[in-house]
Amino acid sequence: MRGPKPQRMPKPQRIRCPVHNLIEFGTDQFEQTLWRAIQTPPFQRLRRIRQLGFSELVFPGATHTRFAHSLGVFHMARKLIEVIRRSIGADRTRMYGHHQAQVALAAALLHDIGHGMFSHAFEPLAKRLRLPSAEHERASATLIRDSEIADVLNAELGSGFANDVAALIERKEPGNLYDAVVSSQFDADRLDYMQRDRLMTGVQSSGVDPVWLLANLEVAAVRTGADDASAGEIETLVLGPKAVQTAQSYVLALFHLYPNVYLHKATRGAEQVFAALMERLLRLAADGHTAKTGLEERHPLIRFAKEPGDSARAQALDDHVFWGALPMLEEAEDAEIARLAGALRGRRLFRCIDVRAQIAVALPPRKDEAREKHQARIALACTRAERLLRMAPKCILTDSYSRSPYKRVQESQSPLNRILIRTTAGSPPQDMAELSPIIAAAEPFHILRAYVARDDDKAGRTIENIVRTSTRGGEEDGQA
Repeated sequence: MRGPKPQRMPKPQRIRCPVHNLIEFGTDQFEQTLWRAIQTPPFQRLRRIRQLGFSELVFPGATHTRFAHSLGVFHMARKLIEVIRRSIGADRTRMYGHHQAQVALAAALLHDIGHGMFSHAFEPLAKRLRLPSAEHERASATLIRDSEIADVLNAELGSGFANDVAALIERKEPGNLYDAVVSSQFDADRLDYMQRDRLMTGVQSSGVDPVWLLANLEVAAVRTGADDASAGEIETLVLGPKAVQTAQSYVLALFHLYPNVYLHKATRGAEQVFAALMERLLRLAADGHTAKTGLEERHPLIRFAKEPGDSARAQALDDHVFWGALPMLEEAEDAEIARLAGALRGRRLFRCIDVRAQIAVALPPRKDEAREKHQARIALACTRAERLLRMAPKCILTDSYSRSPYKRVQESQSPLNRILIRTTAGSPPQDMAELSPIIAAAEPFHILRAYVARDDDKAGRTIENIVRTSTRGGEEDGQA
């Protein structure tokens, strides 16, 4: 008689990556389980979602996907977890959180599976229309709990494992040292996308030195309270004294990526056209006017419009679905849909009018006026202008955005969400902004732009009037 066939030993799985060279999933049960999670439809869908949305219309090489990014985040998270394991293992008074580390690694791999079409370009539209998929973190958590991913994770790693991963992704602020690996100002997500986006766009500034940063990283206990009565301690990742300049370069790299890549006027303009097209399409379909859109009833976009709360309908959407629909949308009976679809398909992007820049020119600083007061006048005029732009005809697309390159102490009370540096051996860690005058002086990015069709002179004149009206108010404020 023949005996039972010997079980085949699992083998390591290797992926080539242009950023990290080789990403390997080992033969242990945990990493083999994550490899099986990668094979599920929700994760494979990330192959069809661009990491940078419409940036390829500006940077032809920016065709990398959320799939590649997610693998890179897992790779960087594993390096951060190894720092934690090594640092805590060297001190017998502390205990390494094996389960928490595995939850963090799984969350790093799966954190983006809830993204909609064109990544972040879909979220403002979803929020405006109050769609359930408005926040990709919440959508990711739902998929981790309810899809095939939950079956894979729970079957091998315990019945509550998927829920633990989802809960980590849902948290707005990191709750412990291991959470900070996934979501903080120095996390695996940033350590991957800052390198990947720079490489794929071809931007030569914004270099990051992750090898040196990781080599100078350790775990330390820091105070959590502002005074002795409320003070406690929490463990977090801290950079050593040799990494001060490299850490500053890390923050400045992000500072440069925003204006050069993420807030590029043409990319943001394409996003506005996409949002206007999708809003028109979804409203027509929801109101029963599918025939005017140029799409059939069974098209994924129409099915989503009629059942936006169905996660399966949202998961059926990706960049390929949208680009494939454009030829039909371009022939839509509805003139607005046809016009917007033609603009995207032919890259006939709208003209950008930098409203904030025009307001700044119209409101120069007064003699002896403090810079803070001058900036406040500009901000107030921009608020007025944005309100008027929102009431303007729909042919004017408005883009407003603010982002701080670094969250200061008052913006993020938790030490887990700050970049902390030890300047000398044994000294208490300090916040990055306290050590670097450059980082301390870095101001938030503010944009206020309007986009109009290139031949729409009337819309251009409307924006000119809005700028004049808004800055007149600014002059009066200055005289008061």
